[in-house]
Amino acid sequence: MRTQAEKARIFRDLHEAGTFVLPNAWDAGSARLLAEAGAVALGTTSAGLAWAHGRRDGSQTRDTVIANAAAIAEATDLPVTADLLDGFGPQPEDVGEAVRLAYQAGCVGCSIEDTTGDPDQPLYDAALAAERIAAAVEAAAALSDPFVLCARADALFAGAGDLDSVIARLQSFEKVGAPLLYAPVLMTREAVQQVLDAVATPINVLVGIGQDYDVADLREMGVRRVSLGSSLYSAAMGALHQATGELLGPGTFGWSDGALGYPTLQGMMRDT
Repeated sequence: MRTQAEKARIFRDLHEAGTFVLPNAWDAGSARLLAEAGAVALGTTSAGLAWAHGRRDGSQTRDTVIANAAAIAEATDLPVTADLLDGFGPQPEDVGEAVRLAYQAGCVGCSIEDTTGDPDQPLYDAALAAERIAAAVEAAAALSDPFVLCARADALFAGAGDLDSVIARLQSFEKVGAPLLYAPVLMTREAVQQVLDAVATPINVLVGIGQDYDVADLREMGVRRVSLGSSLYSAAMGALHQATGELLGPGTFGWSDGALGYPTLQGMMRDT
C-alpha cells in the first residue's frame, strides 16, 4: 500500500497540469469498484453517504463524515479528498480542525463550502466565508504532507445568488490562498469559461447533472479537475429503482443483463 505521503504527492501533482476525473465514492465497496475501473484518485460524497444511511444531505455529524472518509481512504491505494461540507461549524477554527481531522483520517485533500445549512441565510457572510477558507489554508499548510484544499462557492447550488456573486466569492478565496476553486452547478460551457476567465487558480467542475459539455470539452478549456459529486450514487440508485420496478411490475429480469456478477464483485473486494 502507498503511504499517505506518497498519496499526497500524487494528488498534488494531479492538480499541477492537465485534467483528471475525480469519481466520488460513498463507502469502501464503491471505492474499490472505482479503483478497479481505473480512477486515479477519489472523492467522498456527503450526499451519497447520507442517502446510503437513509438520511438527508447535511444531517451528517462530523464523526460520521470523518469515519466514512477514513474507510474510503483505507480501502484502496488511491489518494482521497474528503467532502467536509461547511467544516462542521461556523467559525474559522472549526474549519481548521476539520482539515486536521481529514488528514488524520488518511485523506490528502478536502472541500469546504460556504453554506450554513440555514434556509433563511443559506450562505456565510462573504467576509466570514473568506476567513474560514483562510483558516483551512493555514491548517493545510501546517500538515506534514501536501494537502489540496478545494474552496467551494455554493450560491448557485443553494439558489442564493448569481454567477457574478459566485465569482466574487471565488476571487476572495483565491486571495487568501486556496489552491483549488469550485462552484457547483455550472451548467453551460459559457459559465465555466466565465469562471476560468475570472480567476488564475485551477478550478474543479462538477459533472453528471445535465450540462451541455463533457470531459473532453473541459479538458480543452483548461479545467484542472472534474468531479462527480453524488451523481454516481444517483446512477446506482436509478439502476436499483428501475430493476425493482421491472421485478415488481412485469416480473421480468432484463435488469440483470447489466449487473456485475458475484465473482466479479467478490474479486474486487478484500478479505479484511
